[in-house]
Amino acid sequence: MSNLPVPVAAGLLTFLALDFGLKRTGFAVGNRLLRTAQPQGTIAAEGDARFVKIAQRIAEWQPDALVVGVPFHPDGAEHENTVRARRFSRQLQGRFKLPVFEVDERYSTTEALQMGAKDADAAAACIILEQFLRSIE
Repeated sequence: MSNLPVPVAAGLLTFLALDFGLKRTGFAVGNRLLRTAQPQGTIAAEGDARFVKIAQRIAEWQPDALVVGVPFHPDGAEHENTVRARRFSRQLQGRFKLPVFEVDERYSTTEALQMGAKDADAAAACIILEQFLRSIE
């Protein structure tokens, strides 16, 4: 897993972003050339069932790396969902052997809802991925 910017992501083109939640996980896919992301729906699953569905998405899109939103309090402090999201990132890296980048996802769901998203989790994943794509060269 990496919070490091540009050099670590060098050579990676396609990214799959995940907006992790206890009950639902939103997805978005994008690439560094266009620096855009497209929402790709949400899965409602927990535990191993979640990873089976993620494996299907990875097989479908064949990303070079994964991007996971990690929530924080408004002041930047961690909370229990911060810990859960980071654990999820480590599990993804261990299971799928792909680079995993973490992005501060404060307010991504709120922003998605304010934009009128019908699928807030997928829209939040899109916001997370676009933020990541802007941070790399």
